[in-house]
Amino acid sequence: MGHPLRYLPPESNLVEVTIRTVQGRFLLKPTPGFREIVIGILARAQTLYPVEIHALACLSNHMHLLLSPEDSLQLAGFMRHVNTNLSKEAGRLHNWSGPMFQRRYRSISISGEEAAQIDRLRYILRQGCKENLVARPTDWPGAHCAKALSEGKPLSGIWFNRTAEYNARRQGQRFKPKEFADHYTLNLVPLPCWRDLAPEVVQTYVAEMVQEVERETQERHSQEGTRPLGRRAILRAHPHSSPERSKKSPAPRIHAYSQEVRRAFDRAYAAFVASFREAAAKLRAGEHPCGFPEGSFPPAGPFTAPEPVPG
Repeated sequence: MGHPLRYLPPESNLVEVTIRTVQGRFLLKPTPGFREIVIGILARAQTLYPVEIHALACLSNHMHLLLSPEDSLQLAGFMRHVNTNLSKEAGRLHNWSGPMFQRRYRSISISGEEAAQIDRLRYILRQGCKENLVARPTDWPGAHCAKALSEGKPLSGIWFNRTAEYNARRQGQRFKPKEFADHYTLNLVPLPCWRDLAPEVVQTYVAEMVQEVERETQERHSQEGTRPLGRRAILRAHPHSSPERSKKSPAPRIHAYSQEVRRAFDRAYAAFVASFREAAAKLRAGEHPCGFPEGSFPPAGPFTAPEPVPG
């Protein structure tokens, strides 16, 4: 089955992006130092492709991001940089060669409704707790936005310039492990619906959401007679292993609070797809211009053999 067309509605460019490791393996396991590498890669990508980052949570086999890109092309460039460098660094740490991720990133639009945006932020804050791994969002040892958003503490990371290391190695130079490492700070911005609020108000809202997640996690474990897996067990897991069971559910086209907004998005997306297919048919027939819809990724044109050179 083909990939769904990348589409950002003009009224809201907020998206939730998810990447998952191949076969659900724990290749993103938060080993010591890897948290800073993940943050450094995201921050480096942010300088190259100025996507607004609102929230993030990187678990052992998947990562969630709340982003506001300018358009689909900027989002594609940002995620290409993130996925490529995560694959290189995690593969280096865990002795893994070959594909790191199960498929390309999944991007789901989020409507401009405040309730829909807050719901997706709450979902990301619950990462680590809802899987029964930790008791509090701030207990997760990997990259997570809970403490940064609720306490205003910056997320600092490291970017390893592997090209500079390679060149130095070719020249016979000896260097320390972090000699060609740059420090980056990830810039987290409020949700679009909170853009006009004071920073301390946003922190208070997020802190209340974090406390709510902690209470519901504690109540669930009390009712079920269970307890979180815990930091030590998380770090003991082999990065090449995978969970016994993996939850799979169909991804929606949009996260929206009301049926009316969801139906409007479906109509707009259907019109976008129809316009794209019509333009693709013109391209196959050799017609120009084809009229691909704005914000789409036109396919490459049909192969045309060069005309033979006379005599």
